Amino acid sequence: MQVLVRDNNVDQALRALKKKLQREGVFREMKMHDFFEKPSEKRAREKAEAVRRVRKLARKKMQREGLLPAARGR
Repeated sequence: MQVLVRDNNVDQALRALKKKLQREGVFREMKMHDFFEKPSEKRAREKAEAVRRVRKLARKKMQREGLLPAARGR
């Protein structure tokens, strides 16, 4: 991963790096490796994540087709 430092502004580059790491899910991955997760808990978590992902894609598809109102910006 690479972040450019412009005008010797390290603080801005550090913020950009943190944002990239957050988007990639690095912090979440590090937190998950801090403790042991039982295989049954891992399966349950991965299944829940898959269900969330599928529902999110379906919701976005319905919004694009105009069947649901657009989500409010955050």
